[in-house]
Parts: sequence; C-alpha cells; structure tokens
Amino acid sequence: MSLTVIKPGMLSSFQSRGREGYQHQGIPVAGAMDERAHRLANALAGNQGDPATLEITLTGPTLRFDAPACFALAGADLGATLNGLDIPQLRPLIAQAGDTLAFGSRPAAGVRAYLAVHGGFALAPVMGSETTYLRSGFGGFHGRALAKGDEIPLRQPLAAGRDLGALQKDLWDQRVYLPAALGNKRREFIRFLPGVHWPEFSQTSRRAFAESEFRISPQSDRMGYRLLGPALSMHQPRQMLSEAACFGTVQVPSGGEAIILMADRQTTGGYPKIAQIATVDLPALAQYAPGQTLRFQRVELEEAQRLDGERERAFAQLHEALAPLRALLA
Repeated sequence: MSLTVIKPGMLSSFQSRGREGYQHQGIPVAGAMDERAHRLANALAGNQGDPATLEITLTGPTLRFDAPACFALAGADLGATLNGLDIPQLRPLIAQAGDTLAFGSRPAAGVRAYLAVHGGFALAPVMGSETTYLRSGFGGFHGRALAKGDEIPLRQPLAAGRDLGALQKDLWDQRVYLPAALGNKRREFIRFLPGVHWPEFSQTSRRAFAESEFRISPQSDRMGYRLLGPALSMHQPRQMLSEAACFGTVQVPSGGEAIILMADRQTTGGYPKIAQIATVDLPALAQYAPGQTLRFQRVELEEAQRLDGERERAFAQLHEALAPLRALLA
C-alpha cells in the first residue's frame, strides 16, 4: 500500500501550506513554494484539508504505485508519463498497482510540479504539519528529500476489487472548469508593494527596482532568490533590529544585492526591506529558475488585497464544483 521510489529526481520533498504558529520558537513556516499548484493538485485528487503533496523540482522522480490510487498533477509541466504514455495535468487520474509514474519526457515548462494522491500520503505530522523542513531535517518523510528505494505509504489507497477502468472513465467524464483566477498564465511582471523601508532607499534605487531587469542568481534555493542587477542602497545606511520575515519580502544586504525570501526563509531578518511581493504572484515567482530574468511592477495595497480575495473565492468555487468528483472517490 505504498509508492516506491525508483529514481529520486533532483529534489522531491513533501510540502503542505506550511508549519504555522512556531516562528516565535525559531521554526520556519516552510511549505510549498507554489501554493496555488499544491492546492490545485489536492483539490483535483479529491482531497479536503491540507494533506502534503510531493513537490517535484525540475528533474522529476520515477515512482511505482504498489497499490491502486487516484492522483493529480499541477504546477510546472515536467513531462509526466504513466507507463511511458503522456498524461495530462489538472485531471484526476487512476494508477493501478505496478504502474510507473515518471517525468522528463519533454522539456520542462516551469520548475516545480506537485503530485497529490487521494487520501494523502501517510506521513506523521510534526507540530501539526506534514511539511518537510529540509535544513533542519524534520517533517515530511524522515525530514529529507526522497531517496532511491523509499517506500511512501498511502493513507487511503483505492479499495481492492474496485472496477478501476470504470472509475477512470467516470472521473474523465467529470467536467473540471478552472476559474480564471487560478490559471497558470506566465506574467511579464511580478507585482510588488513598497516595503517598510522603501522611503529610506535612494530615488535611484527605487527607480531601478521598479524599472530594471534582474536575473536570478545560481545561488538561489527554497530559502531565497538572490537577484543580480543594479545595486540598491539607502540614503543613509543604519543598524536595524531583526524583524519577522515573510514569504516574498525583498531584503537588501549592505552589498546592494536584493534577496527575495522564499518558502524556507528564516524566521527573522535584520536587513532593510525595499519591497514585498504580492501574495497572488508568489506562485508565479516560484516557477522561475536560476538564470531567468525578472521585472517588477508596483501595485497598490487595495489591488493586491482584491486579487488575493479573488483567488480565495475561486478556490472556494472550485471546491464546491468538485463535490461530484469527491463522491465518486468516497
């Protein structure tokens, strides 16, 4: 009743929406880099709540289903195949015992894909979350990325003796309409709000951040994206007290090279904050790879809040629309 890892891929780890409520103890939130794709995969696999999905980075794993299961993929198109045949994203699919799920049959479009199985993976929660925090080695599956030979138990494999062919047809016949607010459209600009220290940066630096092109450094990971581009500086550098760190905060160390804090960010930071990436664009940002270029566009707080609210309403609408799918899998 498990999923066996034949090849682990570049970096595959279990992530949920994060481990909240422990930053005051120095424990980062972590969680999925692309929360939108994580939530979509879970919804389309017929899940409720927040079970962990497998976050797959660029070069995906090869996995064998040792029990029949319903699964769904969302996020980057990493060339997924089942038994060598191309399979679609954003659809509930059936795997039979012995089927092999692999990635990499065509060039990747994006960086991170998310695999959900109906019922979730049987992972032991740590501090109320199935999220893996890789730097400290806890949560998820033994606190680490997948390794060859791992056997990941499934919490709710499909019942033995069920007509899987009929179930797959019934699932395929389900009409799944993705609200526009949940689409994976690549953005020309990543939207931002001025950070708490925005007024203290020079006019040249503020203009450079809002108008220049930046390249994501190879020294980037789940903790943060380092940006290569114009050096940014304050009118008058000064000492600052450390403050709570947020996903999407853009900090500027003394060298002038901006860093966007990502999912595995530290709990506090003492560098000046020039900007905050709009929450609605964090999933798009998570699909950028080192070496790619970024441009930013300022957005007002009211607009950022409107966009975020629109996305949450779209998830609620999708969840309601998928009730017949969940009934088929019950």
